[in-house]
Amino acid sequence: MLLIVPLIAACSSQTQPYNSKEKIGPQINYTITGIDAGAGIMASTQTALKDYGLEKANWQLQTSSTAAMTSTLDKAIKDKRPIVITGWQPHWMFTKFPIKFLKDPKNVYGKAESIHTIVRKGLKKDSPEAYTILDRFHWDPTQMSDVMLKVNNGMDPQKAAKEWIKAHPKEVAEWTKGVSKVKGKSLKMTYVAWDSEIASTNVVAQVLRDQGYKVTIQAMEQQPMWASIATGAADAQVSAWLPKTSGLFYKDYKGRFEDLGPNLHGAKVGLAVPKYMKNINSIEDLKNK
Repeated sequence: MLLIVPLIAACSSQTQPYNSKEKIGPQINYTITGIDAGAGIMASTQTALKDYGLEKANWQLQTSSTAAMTSTLDKAIKDKRPIVITGWQPHWMFTKFPIKFLKDPKNVYGKAESIHTIVRKGLKKDSPEAYTILDRFHWDPTQMSDVMLKVNNGMDPQKAAKEWIKAHPKEVAEWTKGVSKVKGKSLKMTYVAWDSEIASTNVVAQVLRDQGYKVTIQAMEQQPMWASIATGAADAQVSAWLPKTSGLFYKDYKGRFEDLGPNLHGAKVGLAVPKYMKNINSIEDLKNK
């Protein structure tokens, strides 16, 4: 059985800079720094440890949180220490830090994903204006990262969304073209509190508010977020990483929601390391180098 260790128990005492002449495993106590235990990337990483034979080599996955993981990454990079993390893109860490994905020749993490917009049944009839905007909403990883980085630097997410909207009138105009204004009609969006989804949800919510909607947003874990749409307790979410990360929930609730398709292409998950670990380029290298 794979060992998943808590953050505090697994903290490495390793303080030396990365040494490419020594095996990577002992330098970081054979530990991959992860995030929340229930995240899809953690389940994929458990599979990766098994499929690449790392489990037998005493490698372990460390649970923490996104904030704790990025803080640990920040400290490691400042000292040029070795570290292996669970990474995903879009995320501001790939803009702020010199890191790279490790190749995944066994394709455990799957190919590039898309993030989809999911709405409740009947939304098109009840709120056609919101439905149209949600259906048209689409941006790219660089645009999403702009908002994420501002939030990470301390800006309120709603303010960061407003600034992005002001700086991108052309994109917003494409989403709202020909859509009538409404007067205070209520709309609820749910989301997973990942940096990427904090960015996208706040941007879409603000566009809808500017259209006249009274929008509330609520952070949830993945399962209740999907349940909220399936039961009609919420109207929409723009947080569905597919086909893999959110695939289980998509399957569980299939037929009880409407998939409006991708709002972002090119999302990716996997293991990542700092670029100064030049000889570590594949997950296989964790065992062999």
